[in-house]
Amino acid sequence: MADTTDKTVTGEANSVPRKSSWRHIGPGIVVAATGVGAGDLVATLIAGSNFGYTLLWAAVIGCLVKISLAEAAGRWHLSTGSTLFDGWASLGRWTTWFFAVYVVIWGFVYGAAAMSSSALPLQALFPDVMDLEWWAIACGLVGLVFVWFNKYAVFEKVMTVLVGVMFVVTVYLAIRVTPNLPDAFAGLLPVLPDEKDSILNTLGLIGGVGGTITLAAYGYWVNAKGWTNTGWMKVMRLDNRVAYLTTGVFVVAMLFVGAELLHSANVAIASGDKGLIQLSDILEDEYGSATATFFLIGFFATSFTSLIGVWHGVSLMFADFVARYRDREGAAASGQQVASGSRERSWPFRAYLLWLTFPPMVLLFQGQPFRLVIVYGVLGAAFLPFLAGTLMWLLNTSRTPRQWRNGPLSNAMLAIAGLLFLVLCVKQIWDQPWSEFF
Repeated sequence: MADTTDKTVTGEANSVPRKSSWRHIGPGIVVAATGVGAGDLVATLIAGSNFGYTLLWAAVIGCLVKISLAEAAGRWHLSTGSTLFDGWASLGRWTTWFFAVYVVIWGFVYGAAAMSSSALPLQALFPDVMDLEWWAIACGLVGLVFVWFNKYAVFEKVMTVLVGVMFVVTVYLAIRVTPNLPDAFAGLLPVLPDEKDSILNTLGLIGGVGGTITLAAYGYWVNAKGWTNTGWMKVMRLDNRVAYLTTGVFVVAMLFVGAELLHSANVAIASGDKGLIQLSDILEDEYGSATATFFLIGFFATSFTSLIGVWHGVSLMFADFVARYRDREGAAASGQQVASGSRERSWPFRAYLLWLTFPPMVLLFQGQPFRLVIVYGVLGAAFLPFLAGTLMWLLNTSRTPRQWRNGPLSNAMLAIAGLLFLVLCVKQIWDQPWSEFF
């Protein structure tokens, strides 16, 4: 393919490469950083604590499943020149209603959770400065200002630096606890723990490795990078593999820590972000304050990348949603518009940024409303089956050019992903305390 030039990338020329190259990767780093939050690390840590290395294979499969979803989203954007919401809108109005309800409720609850998660390690590092709620507000405001005034290129560079911090910290911890490599390799064999609900726990670990709505945002970051046509397909696929290789390193490293530091000593930690604060105390007792401080820095990098990643990526999706709703012909909803940077300067983008930041601050002081949290949990559980199912629909029909439609492997992976997330969705809905809801 002859080299062409794309002028849409943040004001500078961007040549379509003859072949995939490591120097072009970027959106994959962003989706890996955003998708792996503190909650994912805690879930993997607890899996290692409870089952040792037994579920290492499940963490690896989780990365492979998410590769297929992100690749499908990126392939849709590049092969059609349209955005994912443009594709959803072509399937009927029900997709619009689902996304509208989801993005409003999800953003409200997630905003508070992301700010609190980023605040926890800061309060642990600087305990006498201010209360957790004010640290959380500070993190939200810093994220707001950063995303408001910077375009994708700067955003990607900062995310890359924070991913580097995450990578160094998690790999250091994995080495520090001296993993039992023969047991780790044995954990790659698909064996279920001999425990109650082991199948559902295993499916939960597979489904929780790295991202929910951020998988859908991947295609938008691909466009924001300036990749808008099929000339970038090989680069996108390399970029996507790097994303989930990086994710795999994070979760495997934390499983090593759980298996060696917690499982062998029969130590339990709390679920949720506070489990990582407990881990820092354990690390301080075992290896000294320097290691604990180093870990808390990595904890902050993990949480804050998820915060600013959602602030940017989901705001891009919301801006596209509004543009598509206002222009029923769909002309405004294109990858070229995202690549031009106009979406990042639009009022819907900034309005959703404000929605993620200010209304959730109420929850920091009052606690999360019970009924709203239940609805949030149900919608969140339903999103990934929705994403997998709609991607299969879009990529197997005439909406996608024939050359770029799903092959047998893509269909198999998306079907596995859809069934996996559907099972987890049903379990999540079943486990909700509906008797207390009404």
